[in-house]
Amino acid sequence: MTEKQRYLSYRILFCAGMGGLLFLAALALLWALSLRDGLSLLPVLLLTLGAAGLFFAVYGWILIPYRETKKIYAQFIMGYVLNDLFHLRHPLTPGCEQAEILLDEMIDKAHLINVSKKQAEYLALQNQINPHFLYNTLEGIRGEALLAGLDSVAEMTEALATFFRYTISQVEHLVTLEDELANIENYYYIQQFRFGDKLALQIGYDHEDEQMQLDILQLRLPKLTLQPIVENSIYHGIERKVGKGNLKIRISVSDERLRIRISDDGMGMPEEALKQLNEKLRRLTLDDVQEESGKRGGIALVNVNNRIKLLFGEEYGLSIYSWEGVGTDVLVTLPLVRE
Repeated sequence: MTEKQRYLSYRILFCAGMGGLLFLAALALLWALSLRDGLSLLPVLLLTLGAAGLFFAVYGWILIPYRETKKIYAQFIMGYVLNDLFHLRHPLTPGCEQAEILLDEMIDKAHLINVSKKQAEYLALQNQINPHFLYNTLEGIRGEALLAGLDSVAEMTEALATFFRYTISQVEHLVTLEDELANIENYYYIQQFRFGDKLALQIGYDHEDEQMQLDILQLRLPKLTLQPIVENSIYHGIERKVGKGNLKIRISVSDERLRIRISDDGMGMPEEALKQLNEKLRRLTLDDVQEESGKRGGIALVNVNNRIKLLFGEEYGLSIYSWEGVGTDVLVTLPLVRE
């Protein structure tokens, strides 16, 4: 028995292929006999049309769903998705579906995420700097600046310490939106030392009710989801722009989803570059992650997108909208997670 013959899927495919070939051979023989003997072609023509219809039905009803399910299994094996494995649209059999439901109830998903490739890369990035050494050094610089009367240097050092403390300490998977926005405001404060009045930040909500806004702030999302997007908007959009640049974060909740839109009025992107970027955000490949991870802007957009998909499923993640010379919008779509 060969390696492939161990798997039922290959056996089924082989048998289906042989059955299809035999059917085509029989159909060809019927055509040949009908033409040779001058028989009516209507029955064989109807049979041929029926066979063609059956082929398209099998392709749309079986092959396409099977490829989708096979793709999710492959992405799970490579460490790119987790939640999708337990919410397959096209399970192979009722038994397989029940087994996956039982497995979903038994396993510790948090542990699986910890050991996944993408989470491992993320944690490795966070742990490249010794936190205590960094904090002590920044605190020392701040103390020297205060003694010298350099208040602005002390304030910037304190802001940097706060930023790095959030970035590389307390490595939990999910944080509140309130914490993420506080980190963004601190990051914006640091950037103002460089850009001054050239950069403006505005955070708003589609919901005017204050209690609703407070509830939204307690929703949870992966740590460091927003900062890489804001950094990307500043360096690739606003920095090269002549004049003042505006950065807006708009938050809304609907249809059991949290949507965060980060907009800038910077340089925008050419249509072809936008198309390529959105294509990268739609598919999950290791090459994209390795290619993007070294680019300027901290944790790249592709990595942020992959982390969201890993945690919550492929229907969530990032979408980019951009107009050259006008600006760029990054839409982050997340489920409503309250705990």
